[in-house]
Amino acid sequence: MCTYNGAEFLPAQWESIRTQSRQPDEIVVCDDGSSDQTRRQLEEFAAESSIPVTLHFNQNNLGSVKNFEQAIRLCTGSIIALSDQDDVWRTDKLQVIETAFNKSPQVGLVFSDAEIVDKDLQPTGRRMWTEVSFEPYKQKLVARGRALEVLITGWTVTGATMAFRSDFVNLSLPIPERIAMIHDGWIALTIAAVADVIAIDEPLIKYRQHERQQIGAPTRPEVKAEPRGVQAIESAFRRQNKIADLQTTLETLAERLLDHASVYDTRRALAFVSAYAFHLNVRANLPQRRLNRLPRILRELLTRRYHEYANGFKSAAKDLVS
Repeated sequence: MCTYNGAEFLPAQWESIRTQSRQPDEIVVCDDGSSDQTRRQLEEFAAESSIPVTLHFNQNNLGSVKNFEQAIRLCTGSIIALSDQDDVWRTDKLQVIETAFNKSPQVGLVFSDAEIVDKDLQPTGRRMWTEVSFEPYKQKLVARGRALEVLITGWTVTGATMAFRSDFVNLSLPIPERIAMIHDGWIALTIAAVADVIAIDEPLIKYRQHERQQIGAPTRPEVKAEPRGVQAIESAFRRQNKIADLQTTLETLAERLLDHASVYDTRRALAFVSAYAFHLNVRANLPQRRLNRLPRILRELLTRRYHEYANGFKSAAKDLVS
């Protein structure tokens, strides 16, 4: 768990961990320089806890990502579950997650859905998987061992719902600073590259929304008409930025996998990353003249890379006319 000025909501989160039907073997907390009552609360919780508690108080503020990285390195257990300071866990969360891991030693990562609630824990009628567009067809891909294809493109796994085997800490850490992902997305991505992933279609936490949280649940965008004129140019620019971010993520992932190829079987993931990066490079460097684009677009269609790494004919048509 990482904390920062979380005194208002921390007691409820702590109580939900303390009362788990499957008790954690240890609780590790890194506080990032809180100035409210968080430190006092943590010390009181630790003194009263029957569960071993490790508290670390940062002298300097590290920020959320580096603080989680530090907390993960301090864990000693074989499975690490991440926790925010302001949510509430379902009583059987750890039991359900442990059962999932016990299905196979090949399972490296487990994550679940979350119920999005307001600051008073009242339901909002929203679920996290819906908001991040983790749709049924994506869930099927994960179940079929193709989690890497789903997780490469953006936010799918919420850190507070995630647990992973500590065998993969050295692969996932440190968290790169140059990618458009935070710790949860990167950890999930690296583990999915070399291990099986289980997605639990149940909300195992209440994900609290309030004004002071660093990263709240996204709101699924409304479907809008195709942009035209200046809006089309702006849309194309944003799309190019997203492609650039994805290229950087693929490049960084390839570097990390190559660095650990002697420890993990990275061959399939590296082949996927190489083909995906090649496809993005083709699309990013299409000729200005539309007629000259056609041979490259047809080649990407015939190799089915448009279908594997984009939206098939729809993406090809956009590339031809944009």
